[in-house]
Amino acid sequence: MDFYPVAIEKLIEEFAKLPGIGYKTAQRLTIYTLNLPSDEVREFAEALIKARGTIRYCSVCGNFTDSDPCAICSNPNRDKSTICVVEQPKDIMAMEKIREYNGVYHVLHGNISPMAGRGPEDIKLKELIKRMNGDIKEVIVATNPNVEGEATAMYISKILKPLGVKVTRIAHGIPVGGDLEYADEVTLSKALEGRTEL
Repeated sequence: MDFYPVAIEKLIEEFAKLPGIGYKTAQRLTIYTLNLPSDEVREFAEALIKARGTIRYCSVCGNFTDSDPCAICSNPNRDKSTICVVEQPKDIMAMEKIREYNGVYHVLHGNISPMAGRGPEDIKLKELIKRMNGDIKEVIVATNPNVEGEATAMYISKILKPLGVKVTRIAHGIPVGGDLEYADEVTLSKALEGRTEL
């Protein structure tokens, strides 16, 4: 488009490559960034470059880290006998916010999705199996509650149960503060299935 100089269009294009950012939002981010003081823009760019240069994946769990192993894997107070399996590093951040779980993690970096051409060999399942030793008592599968997440959970259960490891799945259902009238049939079914005794 010829509305902006080439440098501005390029910046809009780059912002639009980010997930969840469309052209209009990319345009707003570009204009906002151009109106920042030069030192703030420089700090933003340096933070981006530094993060990209120093952050890598933990060799044990696959989480983002700046030291290897990551802070969770190297923490002696974490329960190493329980592994929570998640799809992405951002899922660990969500789990850690609740401050209820004290085990360790394993990041798959994706899920099984035949429709998207992703099979078990395309995610970090071999690495999970390698972690199964006599010390692991439970694997909690915390993949997303969608078709791909369910397929991945079932596959993990199928390959780990013969190894004598207890495999559990996080419960799904109505969120706290949610209304039944707005829940779809699958969510209601999962909530009923995962009910607990009072």
